[in-house]
Amino acid sequence: QVQLVESGGGLVQAGDSLRLSCAASGSFFRINFMAWYRQAPGKQRELVATITSTGSTTYADSVKGRFTNSRDNAKNTVYLQMNNLKPEDTAVYYCYFNAQPYDSIMARNYWGQGTQVTVSS
Repeated sequence: QVQLVESGGGLVQAGDSLRLSCAASGSFFRINFMAWYRQAPGKQRELVATITSTGSTTYADSVKGRFTNSRDNAKNTVYLQMNNLKPEDTAVYYCYFNAQPYDSIMARNYWGQGTQVTVSS
């Protein structure tokens, strides 16, 4: 089964930048939708950014103007460029694909393992 592998998290200072990557371990018949979520300690998981198959993006108000979501279709990879990071961005970040594998007529939900982003003030 295809898995999503995340990388790029770490410990940074406020104002710094990080780029998260999420790569699928295999290929899909079709990727419908990709997204990034995050979950801070004691809080619910929240949607951060989305990107459709045509490249249309949406962002949570808290990250607009600072985060950029992009995708490389040839590599089945999605990226989250995070600039001007703030302490409140500290969370575990998860990538998500809604994609149709080759062995199914139905799309499935796929999640990355999560990567920790910590922003110190």
